[in-house]
Amino acid sequence: MNLPFDWSPDPYILVLTGAGLLIALVAWLPLALRRLPLSLPIVCIGLGAALFSLPQVTLDPLPQNYPVIVERFSEFVVIIALMGAGLKIDRVFGFRRWSVTWRLIAITMPLGIAAITAIAGGWIGLSWTLALLVGSALAPTDPVLAADVQVGPPKSGEEDEVRFGLTSEAGLNDGFAFPFVHLSIALALSATTGEPWLLEWLSYNVLWEIGAGIAAGYAIGRAFGWLTFHVPARNKLARTGDGLIALSATFVSYGATELIHCYGFLAVFVTALTFRHAHRDHDFQREMHALTEQIERIAMMVLLLLFGGALVSGLLSPLRPGDVLAVLAILLVIRPLTGLLGLLGHRAAWSERLTLAFFGIRGVGSIYYLAYGLNHMPDVTGADRLWAIIGLTILLSILMHGLTVTPVMRLLDRSHGRDPDAGQTPPPPGLQGKAAT
Repeated sequence: MNLPFDWSPDPYILVLTGAGLLIALVAWLPLALRRLPLSLPIVCIGLGAALFSLPQVTLDPLPQNYPVIVERFSEFVVIIALMGAGLKIDRVFGFRRWSVTWRLIAITMPLGIAAITAIAGGWIGLSWTLALLVGSALAPTDPVLAADVQVGPPKSGEEDEVRFGLTSEAGLNDGFAFPFVHLSIALALSATTGEPWLLEWLSYNVLWEIGAGIAAGYAIGRAFGWLTFHVPARNKLARTGDGLIALSATFVSYGATELIHCYGFLAVFVTALTFRHAHRDHDFQREMHALTEQIERIAMMVLLLLFGGALVSGLLSPLRPGDVLAVLAILLVIRPLTGLLGLLGHRAAWSERLTLAFFGIRGVGSIYYLAYGLNHMPDVTGADRLWAIIGLTILLSILMHGLTVTPVMRLLDRSHGRDPDAGQTPPPPGLQGKAAT
């Protein structure tokens, strides 16, 4: 029977339909998973694996096949997450008030980079240059996939030491890990050209890029804060009620700082903190954070769908038995041990220290750093194996932390006399506790 119309699906219509379903899941799943020992990233990876297992789907989403796209897309997801993280921190910036952050940044992360580099170079046999790249990519806590252990929305007053520590660590450590990524690149280039690298690395990649990133992020945050909250009443941006201002601040901060060759990740987080400080109690802070969170979740879900597709397309096939053991050591030994070492002497209960040490989630930031490093190194051999190691680490981290985060955080709340179900409005970004001062 000949039908008067064509039943073959239009790819454009399929994309629209899929995008609609994806957005519906982004909005609904956090509510559905709120009390379950399951996380949104786990569901996204499962959906991606199922989708790319269909014979009709012929796209091969292995990251090594699209190096520039992977670098740029993961970069976009991270900067959106950094703006959201900075906007939702209630605690006023201060060296003593942020002591847990400095411990995790200045002690835990460098120890993690050193330990992972030693394992990658001395145990599984990577070159020391690539071992350092792997260590730099896997040491930072991810700002994207750690939503369930981060603080709540702005002005919620629900910010305990654990959630604050993990949020502020994730916001800052991406910027402070970048010099070590550049160190691995400098060593790789020096091995090829024989040119000296130490002075340029210290003066440019460490001093200039960190210092200028902080200064530029602060200046841009002050500018957006003034335009949004402090110009004459009829012209202030807060009157628009449009959270897109936060997206504008993200892009301006990242773009402007990258133009002067400093660390955009660090600048975006500093911009967010400064922007928030411009008027901490204004309701517009919630609207800006809500928009960034929605964009972040959509972008994260797309990336994890592709990650699930990469898993069923053979991402992990280059792994060797020693690689698997090394990944387990990174997640189960190195992060918890370095976390506890960094928190020695910190005034917190052991339950809080153990939680801070355990939930060093690895994710989108690791993808970006590996892609960036490989794209800027000359003639890297064995890149497939590096992607497999990073991919397995992210997968196991998502599974291990995603399955434990809800019961652990609820138990931690109850141990401090808090009701984890009190006062929550769906969809929550994570369980929250009382603010610490």
